Amino acid sequence: MSDDTETTARRRAPAGRPSADDAPASLPPAARALTEDLQQDVAFLNGLLAGPAGNGGTGHPKVSDEDVAAALGLFEDMRTALDRLEAQVVIEARRRGMEWREIAGHQGMKSSQAASQRYQRLVTRLEEIRQGIR
Repeated sequence: MSDDTETTARRRAPAGRPSADDAPASLPPAARALTEDLQQDVAFLNGLLAGPAGNGGTGHPKVSDEDVAAALGLFEDMRTALDRLEAQVVIEARRRGMEWREIAGHQGMKSSQAASQRYQRLVTRLEEIRQGIR
């Protein structure tokens, strides 16, 4: 993956949304590594999706079937990484005294029960993955 692709992916991040480079230094190393891995995966997917549009004489190489297969294989790992990050952020929010209703609001949910249940589902899914059940 080229550095140009990674730079473009960071530049395209929605306004007001932090990138991995903006992550606080206090972020645990595991969370920082997950963020960096996700950023690389997103850059690869951006390059893949830009490839077909760029084939019309612009000099972009054609996207191979292997690249498409590799992209499809990324999603389950990306979901797991995002679940881990979300669980870690919820744990940090609770550690800092944030109420479930506040967490729910930031996650776009209407109730504290919904946020709490989502967290429980995340933790259960991650534990099942860790144990090899999923």
